[in-house]
Amino acid sequence: MVNIAELQPQAVWEHFQTLCEIPRPSKHEEQLRDYLKGWAELRGLQTVVDAAGNLIVRKAASPGYENRIGVVLQGHLDMVCQANTGTEHDFFKDPIRPVLQDGWLVAENTTLGADNGIGVAMGLAVLASDDLQHGPVEVLMTLDEEAGMGGALGLEAGLLQGRMMINIDTEEWGEFYMGCAGGVDVNVTRHYQSEDLPAGYQAARLQVRGLKGGHSGADIHLGRGNANKILVRLLRELQAETDLRLVSFSGGTARNALAREAFSVVAYPQDDAAKLAAKLDAFQALLRFELAGVDEGIEVLAEPAKAASVLALADQSAILAALHAAPHGVKRMSQRVSGVVETSNNLGVVRVEEGKVFANLMVRSLLDSGTWMLAREVESLFVLAGFAVEMEGGYPGWAPNPQSPLLALFQQVYEREFAQASGVQVIHAGLECGIIGAKYPHMDMVSFGPTIRGAHAPGERVEVASVGKAWQLLKAVLAAVPEQH
Repeated sequence: MVNIAELQPQAVWEHFQTLCEIPRPSKHEEQLRDYLKGWAELRGLQTVVDAAGNLIVRKAASPGYENRIGVVLQGHLDMVCQANTGTEHDFFKDPIRPVLQDGWLVAENTTLGADNGIGVAMGLAVLASDDLQHGPVEVLMTLDEEAGMGGALGLEAGLLQGRMMINIDTEEWGEFYMGCAGGVDVNVTRHYQSEDLPAGYQAARLQVRGLKGGHSGADIHLGRGNANKILVRLLRELQAETDLRLVSFSGGTARNALAREAFSVVAYPQDDAAKLAAKLDAFQALLRFELAGVDEGIEVLAEPAKAASVLALADQSAILAALHAAPHGVKRMSQRVSGVVETSNNLGVVRVEEGKVFANLMVRSLLDSGTWMLAREVESLFVLAGFAVEMEGGYPGWAPNPQSPLLALFQQVYEREFAQASGVQVIHAGLECGIIGAKYPHMDMVSFGPTIRGAHAPGERVEVASVGKAWQLLKAVLAAVPEQH
């Protein structure tokens, strides 16, 4: 482990240390928010907690900068909570304990929370500083970004005073983001009937694990395996080769993460044990061939299990067929922004247990019409299979504005500070900018941040040097914000 607060720039890392110490799963950020509210008030800063639970902290302008345009620094308090199988970590109680590896701060067996803890830490560093030059500053810390954008969706219109917003929630240093995808969650449910375990059957727990996972927006185009889709595929093939009966299924843990692991308890005739074992070996070899260079660490295993009942055959067939047909991955590449995914879907979570099926599919698109087109296609598929379908948490995309004065300011300051040109991107991942922009249509926005790898998966890491550069840039941009007209 490393003493995070000793890293440079210390002004940022000491706050990230605090975020690692205080648990902050989505929908459970109150402890952290209340701590930060008290921290700010002890420094004489104005705080507001809005109806959605978001925290806003206001800091007056530096002397001589009172007439500069007000700036909102924005990040989200929650983090995606993922841990490797066999890792004992309670995200509701245990602190994150990263290590330093070759210039990267890494959480080896859990997520790190650099997404978006680093952005929040930079905002707190601005609030804490006594020697920065800046106009009026507000730091907006939203809740529930990772589990549905709830904080941004509930943000009150008219509450923010600034006219420029810097979202510090991207993962590629030197790239400025001016647009992102919108999305919606498609939640599907269905009940099923159970039957007694047939005579002469034995049970096994099938496992698909060892996949890299990753961010369902930023990594969806990389061709990584989805454990849910792979295990359903395996079950369908086994069902065609032996009298396989489904007992339960559990795969994926987060709507916005590529499913790394999936597990299913099944029952099959005792006489088919050798056939099952051979099938698993052959299937693992096939998947390692298909995913070579991408996810060749996949494992397909079985272990003994117990079962007293199985799904009724008609329900089993309908459920597996629907999950097998459910789309996952890139639907369409953008024709407007070269190399960027336009529309995609992630089959993030599947549960089949105790008489009920639940699955979450997260649809994203740069076009709001594309989001709803694919979501309705998913809805139609599952309705045909007897599922109830609910659309939840829809949010708009962030339309690019290449003429943004704030973007131009970032580009100018970056070139001055680092003697090279920056890049500009539109990303497929979701940011809160689109939602906030809908409530504040005249807000000029840019998103940036340090280099982060593996967000939403164990092994998440952030490049320490890029945090220092991002802090240098943020300070310089704040000092260069023009006066109001």
